[in-house]
Amino acid sequence: MTRRVVVTGVGLVTPLGTGTDKTWDNLVAGKSGIRRITRFNAEAADMPCTIAGEVSDFNVEDFINRKDARKMDTFIHYGVAAADIALQHSGLEINEENAERVGVIVGAGIGGLPAIEKTMRAYETGGRRKISPFFIPQTIINMASGWVSMRTGAKGPNVATVTACATGTHAIGDAFDIIAKGDADAMIAGGCEACVCELGVGGFSASKALSTRNAEPERASRPWDADRDGFVMGEGAGVLVLESLDSAKARGANILAEAVGYGMSGDAYHMTAPAPEGEGGARCMKAALDSAELNPDDVDYVNAHGTSTPQGDICETQGIKSVFGAHARSGLMVSSTKSMTGHLLGAAGGIEAGFSVLALHHGVIPPTINLDNQDSECDLDYVPNTARDVDLKVAVSNSFGFGGTNASLVLRKFD
Repeated sequence: MTRRVVVTGVGLVTPLGTGTDKTWDNLVAGKSGIRRITRFNAEAADMPCTIAGEVSDFNVEDFINRKDARKMDTFIHYGVAAADIALQHSGLEINEENAERVGVIVGAGIGGLPAIEKTMRAYETGGRRKISPFFIPQTIINMASGWVSMRTGAKGPNVATVTACATGTHAIGDAFDIIAKGDADAMIAGGCEACVCELGVGGFSASKALSTRNAEPERASRPWDADRDGFVMGEGAGVLVLESLDSAKARGANILAEAVGYGMSGDAYHMTAPAPEGEGGARCMKAALDSAELNPDDVDYVNAHGTSTPQGDICETQGIKSVFGAHARSGLMVSSTKSMTGHLLGAAGGIEAGFSVLALHHGVIPPTINLDNQDSECDLDYVPNTARDVDLKVAVSNSFGFGGTNASLVLRKFD
């Protein structure tokens, strides 16, 4: 028997603010969280890109005591904080009676890169005795789920997805499947990332993936715009609380939306480039709609992967048109919230699923900002520059990652 699955909590830590309400308010206002990098001196390091979406208002001790915080790298800080916010938002209490029926899937695309960078420098100057005993658990990706489990007492399924920029969406989709088939009653699921460091920025710069619009940080991330020149790195976390409908109703939870479909696919094409004409992403979206037992014209809104890369935006547009046909031009709205947050890599799908849930709940579509000169090959309704009040019924959230890994979620307004 397949059970219905609902979303009861959204936890967000993003370049737009720490906390779900703060992030959402800035998102619908069309504000940008992109600034000059402060984590290190990017100019002195001769980085082509000197801008990023940093979380500027985060105080780790608001969420984690100092002793425990020292045992974690920053991506875990963000994941733990977003999980705390999501649980508080949901009102779900984990106790002896339900602990074994509550699980955790919080992944990351890269993990503890800053700690790796810092530890290698310490080792080079001081030898092995300078390596912290916490180094390995600081950096391995599944420790985000591990810490959430330890802190909350959740004893159900405990794993971590690692699928590059599709990580957060795969985590939430896998959690949806686990609940639907009855292996848990609730799951804490999403993604976290914190790679704004010399290795992270330097690595993506070396592959020429990042925007170099350094003089205008807030205008650098511009999906679908003809003048886009690459993505902007972001950091943070997005975590949802998903529950079976019966579990949520039994405790009188405030249901924000229903998760109804999940699709996956592989491009089998290239390490970093999307398959031609967005073929892999199109199969993924179609699989998600089939899972939800919905038709393409049932969908009102797509929160796109939309990274602001020259080829990626075109391929996703082509994939959307392939799946949605005439509806893509006559009623479907698409936006890229990365225009405001930057690209949070493994956390992107987590925050964007959260944005899609909130869009359904509040009846507001976040805009794509900086869309001033729309690319002729990107010819859909991308909700340019201003949020739109719409009575949404169904939303799709897309995430596509290096290695040709694709994930799509279908979310529905709860009735």
